[in-house]
This record gives sequence, structure tokens and C-alpha cells, in this order.
Amino acid sequence: MAHYFDYVPNFEYINRLPNAKISEYTQIKNFFRRGKLFEEIFNDLTFFTKYNIVGNERADNIANSFYGDPTLDWVIFLSNNIINVQEEWPLPQQTFDKIMLQKYGSYDNLYSGIHHYETLEIRDSKDRVLLEAGKTISPTWSTNGNYVENNGTYYFGFYDDGIEQDVLVSSSDFVVEVTNYQYEIRKEEKKRDIFILKPVYLNVLFENLEEIMVYKEGGSQFINRKLKRGENSRVFDY
Repeated sequence: MAHYFDYVPNFEYINRLPNAKISEYTQIKNFFRRGKLFEEIFNDLTFFTKYNIVGNERADNIANSFYGDPTLDWVIFLSNNIINVQEEWPLPQQTFDKIMLQKYGSYDNLYSGIHHYETLEIRDSKDRVLLEAGKTISPTWSTNGNYVENNGTYYFGFYDDGIEQDVLVSSSDFVVEVTNYQYEIRKEEKKRDIFILKPVYLNVLFENLEEIMVYKEGGSQFINRKLKRGENSRVFDY
């Protein structure tokens, strides 16, 4: 099957090497012309299969498993709008640990340093959610809203109409620490949840790319549907 760059059109620009003639051009791929899936498609899961990346699995491994062709790794990237693979694809564990150590300076700061605090869920006697789990709380806290302070201890306060009394929940019962390592691992784990375009739609994707990637006829730069030429700005030959 075709590689992504087979669909990307070419562009010629004037050769600026010292001994090049004024009529000589260098041909390159026009990387400014980029195909992407319609936003509406991302909202329709019938086109995709949900997938969780396992271990150090690469896009070519996944493409081979789903499409029988490892060179269709670009379909995996396109299906998830991934542009920068280094930042948007899960890192191998050894690489991840190395980068994290460089970022936080020491293992102690990485594994024990507190990145932020998060809430646990609080429900009243009628099983209504009053505080959602996973909300970030500043280490400096706040006495605004439901958070109250008493002798250095913070509480979540509310009136429970099921038992008809005020309730104070200590921070030790609804707040947890999130270390730097836990925070970074969570970000990596989110990258593992991807969408795979179902094989039955591959030909539709190829046809659409073929249609949108070509140049439209007209203008001084147009050579053919796959090639444009930049203006020759050189005045003197060498």
C-alpha cells in the first residue's frame, strides 16, 4: 500500500549552490501540505476501534496487527492527530525514567516530591456527590466555598439534609498527595488510549488523500497536480 509521502506533492525551489545554473531547481516534498481527518469523524466511533498501547509497542507494530502492513503506521498517527511522535506517543520505560530524572533532578524529588493534591469523592447520606474525585487542590488551600480551617486542619463542610445536620470531613479523609512520578505516569498512560481506523475504511482514506493533496490548476507556480515551482528570485548567474 502507498506510504503517506506518496500522497504529499512536490515543490521545486531555485538551487542556490555556488556552481548551480540559474535554471536549476531542487525538488522536495511540500511538508506544509498536510492531510488530516475531518473533525466530525473523530466524533463518530463507528469508524474506529479503541485500543490501548501495550508496553513499548510502536505504531508500525499496531499497523501490522490491524492492517497486515507495518508501513501504514502513518494511518495510526493520522487517526489520532499525532504530529510529534516524540511527545505524543508513549515513551519506552527506560527513556521515560531517564527524561524524568533529568527533569526533576533526583530520584528523591521524582518519586517523593509532591506535584499537587487531589480530592477523593464525598457523598452525602442520600448518595449525592458533593465533591468529585480528582479535583486539584492547591497546597496553600483556600478558606473560600466549602473549605474551612480549624486549628490548622482543613475540612470540607456541608449541610446534610438527610440527617439534618452540618458535616465536616477532615482533609485526611478526602485529600491525597500526587507525587511527581504519579503525575508524569498518568500523562504517559493517557497517550496509550488511541483510536484505530477500521480496515474497511482504508480505501476511503486513500482516495480522500489523493483528492485533497494534489495542486489545483492555475497560477504561475503550477506545473502539474503533483508539482509546483517557486519563483526564481536570482538576478545574476554565477
